[in-house]
Amino acid sequence: MPLRLFDAPLREPSQFVGFSGNDLDRQSENRNEESLAEALAHPTARLMLMRGGRAYLKMKENGFDPHFTPREADTLGARLEFSVLLGFDAEGPRIAAPAGIEPEDLPPAIKAIDYRSVYIQGLIAPADLGALAQGASLLAWHSSHRFCSKCGHQSEMRHGGYRRVCPNCGAEHFPRTDPVAIMLAVRDDKCLLGRSPRFQPGMYSCLAGFIEPGETIENAVRRETLEEAGIRLGRVVYQASQPWPFPYSLMIGCYGEALNEDIHPDLNELEDCRWFSRDEVRAIIAGKHETGITVPPPGAIASHLIRTWAEE
Repeated sequence: MPLRLFDAPLREPSQFVGFSGNDLDRQSENRNEESLAEALAHPTARLMLMRGGRAYLKMKENGFDPHFTPREADTLGARLEFSVLLGFDAEGPRIAAPAGIEPEDLPPAIKAIDYRSVYIQGLIAPADLGALAQGASLLAWHSSHRFCSKCGHQSEMRHGGYRRVCPNCGAEHFPRTDPVAIMLAVRDDKCLLGRSPRFQPGMYSCLAGFIEPGETIENAVRRETLEEAGIRLGRVVYQASQPWPFPYSLMIGCYGEALNEDIHPDLNELEDCRWFSRDEVRAIIAGKHETGITVPPPGAIASHLIRTWAEE
């Protein structure tokens, strides 16, 4: 069978989901112990501030601005000693830092908005949304990995935020990304959608689960679908991925070929799981389903998988 390396669109599907528009030059090969300090001292440095799963945004006449100068950041109590260097754009260095001031204490012109709402409502540009995901993931990892997993001593942030080093035993620790398989099982002209108790009322989505150690993406897709719905899958194909800063995941979207139709849902995970015809899914996307069922918003990779299948 010929290997079709480039039998694909010039813009891969991953470019059309939320949090994927990051176009910063990370200059990862040039990071050193001075990189962050040099970036903070740069005259055009700009910071993104975050706290408690929210991005701090400046209200402007035509929308929101996620960028703060170092002086502005200082007035908001930014913890610059815990900041991370995201990269560089045409205007200069971009940095993310934990904000010090609580959301309820912010000035009227600055709003603290949760990451999910920022992307669903399209409050900032796609490139800024991608940088937000990068910064949020890095800051969350540092917050939850302050101590060395080898000896228990408190570790120190190094190389602009891309590693932690233990001064006691010398162990190095690097930011992690948790891979999550998210999949749409399809059979003939039907797809499988489930409903978690955590979803907003009426919403159905793709099944999903963390990829376990020693497991391929494809086998994780098969395992999760079998565990959650009792559906066995044959062929599995990759479609797209999405950075997901909740807290530092990578969603890996796939389609799976369903081999049976009898659903046996895991009621600890799902409150409902059912097959939907392509016409039903199209009606759901158009907001015209007779029961008012919805699917995730367009920026979500689940929505991308569902809509791509429905519109083929």
